[in-house]
Parts: sequence; structure tokens; C-alpha cells
Amino acid sequence: MKINSEPLNRDLPLWRSMLFVPAHLDRFIDRAHTRGADALILDLEDSVPLAEKVQARARVVSTAARVSRNGAGVLARINANWRLAIRDLEAVVNPAIAAIVVPKVSSAEQLQSISEVITELEIEAGMQAGFTRLVAQIESPAALTRLEAIANADKRLVGMSLGSEDFSAAVGMQPNPDGLLFPSQQIVFAARAAGLLPLGFVDSITNFTDLQAFRKTILRARNLGFVGGFCIHPNQVKVMNDGFTPSAEEIIEAQQLIQAHLLALKRGEGAAEFDGKMIDAPVVLRAEALLRMAEKIAMREASRV
Repeated sequence: MKINSEPLNRDLPLWRSMLFVPAHLDRFIDRAHTRGADALILDLEDSVPLAEKVQARARVVSTAARVSRNGAGVLARINANWRLAIRDLEAVVNPAIAAIVVPKVSSAEQLQSISEVITELEIEAGMQAGFTRLVAQIESPAALTRLEAIANADKRLVGMSLGSEDFSAAVGMQPNPDGLLFPSQQIVFAARAAGLLPLGFVDSITNFTDLQAFRKTILRARNLGFVGGFCIHPNQVKVMNDGFTPSAEEIIEAQQLIQAHLLALKRGEGAAEFDGKMIDAPVVLRAEALLRMAEKIAMREASRV
């Protein structure tokens, strides 16, 4: 059975695939709603040249309405530079933007400062305070040592992800599974402990041509505890949606396992044998989490029909 237990603390969004869309380029924006991603991230950071950032920033809110036509959640990624970040926040704090991706997060204080600015902007816009959520990108070894504090920094935070390319460059390694496994696991552990979405997979985000290999990467990510992740190419979207979704066989197995456990409880037994294995409370919890995830996904897909 593949493990895909769900964070428990919060009402978290379903973001199996989160596709970056350059906020200044119509050729990507116009088709974004057709890609099938659970979330679309309007990017103001790496994919937007400095000379284009003013234009990209000015059109984020109107672009959000265009890309969300098929029900995808809309996020925006701001710049790490503080002067640019403030301008970005003033442009993107809006009911059309569900969450803000914060790159190069290095401390809890950084997220808290951003959250304070967002609160002021929400109040000025007549929005409900706390509406705008945050997703943290961990992209340095220094941040990796502060994950617990970062994960618990602010109530707006709903997810964490490892920025594989920047992190690898910072430590002087290649962005491959060997080097990325340890920091990726640390993201999962910190996110789960804080009740956040663990987002990512153990490989470079730039690998989108060998889809057979990418499927294996996503299935491994799910087994490691991830529930979704960022992607940079439409080819990655379906692979991620499929890979982070429990199969029909897994759903049936989980239902039967829970039934076997309930029958054991009626007999006064805390454990039971199922499919040649002994099952007890932790195994049942994983099965229940899998069914919750499957139900959530089914509701999402039904809403798109």
C-alpha cells in the first residue's frame, strides 16, 4: 500500500499539481486554464525579467480571472528582494489570489513580516483578515536548519516546498535524487509536524521530457509523504495529478482493511490479519487518510465536469 496520509491540523487545499505561469506572457496565460492543474502560480519572480516586472505586477489580478476559468486555484509568487516583494504584495493581495508563494524563505521572522504586510493590505482592501495564505519555498541550507520555526511561523502558512535548483546551487551539488533525498525528507517531516502540505518531489523540477521516469519520481514522492508539488511544464501536470491520486485498487484495499479492523474491534481485538499482514491503529490511520484524500479528489474532479 502506498502511504499518502493527510496533514490533520487545518482545512488544507488540494494542490496535486501547481503549474508556474509567467505573469507577463499571454501565450502561456491564454492556455493555462486548459492544462488541468489543481493550481496555477502566476509568477512574478524567476520567469519574469526585471524590465517586465512592472507590467506583470499590474496585470496579475485580471490575469487571475482568465486562468481560473476551469476551477483551478490561483496563487502568485512574489520576489525575494524586499523592495520588489512589497510592490508585489500591494498588487497581488486580492480575493482573486488564494495564496502567495514566498521564495527563498530563510527564517520565521521573514514570513511573519510578510504576513503583517498582507494583513494591512487585506484591511485596506476590505478583505477578511487572514484570507490570503502562504506557501514557503526553502532554498538554502541555512533555512533547512530552521524548518521547525519556519513551519510554525504563521497561521497563513499552508505548505512548504524545497526549491531544488536554488538549494542545489547553494550547496554546490547536482539537483538529483541522491542529493535531494535528505532535504526533501526534512521538508516532509517539518510540514507534517506543523499540519502543512508537504509539496515537492525528489528530483530536479526541470525534468519534463522523460515522462516515464517522471511518473516513477512522483510515485516515489507520494510514498515519501508528499501530496503535490510545483511544476514548470504542462507535460508534468497529468503525471502529477495521476501520481498523487489513490488508485481504484488502493481505495478498495483501504476500505476492506478498515472493515477488517472494525470486525476485529467487535471481537475485542486491537489488531487483525488482512491480506497476509497484521494491521493495527497506524495502518488504519493511513487507510483512512487515503480515503479522505480520494474523496477530496473525487469532489474536485466532479466540480470540473
